[in-house]
Amino acid sequence: MAATADIAAFLKSVKLFREFTDSELLAFAARLDERTLKQGQVLFREGDPGEEMFVVQKGTTIISKVVSGRVEQVLARATAGDFFGEMSLFDRSPRSATIQAETDVALLVLDREHLNLLIEVNPRAAAAFFHSLVYVFIERLRASGELVAEITRWGLEATGLDMESR
Repeated sequence: MAATADIAAFLKSVKLFREFTDSELLAFAARLDERTLKQGQVLFREGDPGEEMFVVQKGTTIISKVVSGRVEQVLARATAGDFFGEMSLFDRSPRSATIQAETDVALLVLDREHLNLLIEVNPRAAAAFFHSLVYVFIERLRASGELVAEITRWGLEATGLDMESR
């Protein structure tokens, strides 16, 4: 297991934590657990319950979603500094995608209990975390909107409809 200071130093490079002071990073790092996955190991599947978020410290994970039956579509890859699973910290809904290790992976884990403790113990650090999270949500929402527009264009092209001539 890495020392809290090493975890804090890594977190400083993660977009989600850039607004944290050094002391806030240390406080936050102390609240994180560590988990490792071997190549090919599944962390969780779409539909599983969850209440943790994960930050990739080393390695690459594949984020995929069931399209039909046993067919899955790779949505993204998460590498060092990326995070996922944050929705379950707030809504306790089933996991929206499957996460599998593409390589050996080291993860930092934040669960709801430790997030609530951070809010109580260090409200400034919690506010910085939530502020950064909102910006990441906005980026992801914009990217999703662009993907929907692109898929719609593909569908229109596949049907032979020419929306430009109307």
